[in-house]
Amino acid sequence: MKLYEVIIIAISLAMDTFTVSVCKGITMKSIKYKDAVIISLYFGLFQSLMPLIGYIFGFSFDNVSKIDHFVAFVLLFGIGISMILESKENQKLNNKIDFKTMLPLAIATSIDALAVGITFAFLNVNIIISSILIGLITFSISFVGVSIGNKFGSKYGNIAELIGGILLILMGVRILLTHIGIL
Repeated sequence: MKLYEVIIIAISLAMDTFTVSVCKGITMKSIKYKDAVIISLYFGLFQSLMPLIGYIFGFSFDNVSKIDHFVAFVLLFGIGISMILESKENQKLNNKIDFKTMLPLAIATSIDALAVGITFAFLNVNIIISSILIGLITFSISFVGVSIGNKFGSKYGNIAELIGGILLILMGVRILLTHIGIL
């Protein structure tokens, strides 16, 4: 596999983390550089580790691709519903970036990277370079997403959080429909 193909895959994998990063930025009252780095590290690290895990266990985890879309759908749907419900409250912003808050988001957005890692096991891929590249690209795209979301969220508040929740639900539905062959 050529380097440019890995870069295209990395950008594709990072699109859902971009959306979630924007949504996270929307829910934060103010964002510090350190907070954006921490959020981006969660996404970049998980997106980097999942292809590696998928590659290592590619032959024994071939059943992961049968359920990955359901797991991603449930996580994104649940987080989206939570954001929609919170959008109806009086501008209750959430600056939490702790493990309990970020872990479900990082897992939900990196399950497709696990499936990519399984695919990489059957191809001629340098998994170390590919995983690092995927992580770095995801980190960068997530950092931009958090910043954009925070600027947008500070101006539009509850409406932005409502839209963010709807986007997460739609992303989860798209993942589910794509994997079962409807899209």
